[in-house]
Amino acid sequence: MQVQVYRNLHRNCWSVRYNGRVINHTDSVDLKNAKLVVQPAGRARVLRENRKNVHAYIQGTVTLLSNDRYNNIPKQKIAYNPYKYDSFVLVDTEEPIAYANNIRLTDNGEVYMY
Repeated sequence: MQVQVYRNLHRNCWSVRYNGRVINHTDSVDLKNAKLVVQPAGRARVLRENRKNVHAYIQGTVTLLSNDRYNNIPKQKIAYNPYKYDSFVLVDTEEPIAYANNIRLTDNGEVYMY
């Protein structure tokens, strides 16, 4: 089942959307075959109004990975800031990224590719 996950700033968690409807709120989630999406019109609205809205999300299939296994594999931090970038980027290099085999969205709001 392909879902879209985005950071819910009001609830301080991740919202999970399926077929356009929010089906869950969660502290963390793992996705496989993840597509990182930024909708240009939504980003333009953020820049114009200086107010955030939901226009960026990660789409993929929910998967389970144990914390023990996750802690022992290399990972790269990913971020998105509509005021700095027009896409998700690798934090270390600021290189744009649009796809990842596996992604973990953590309980502290961070995103990692592994």
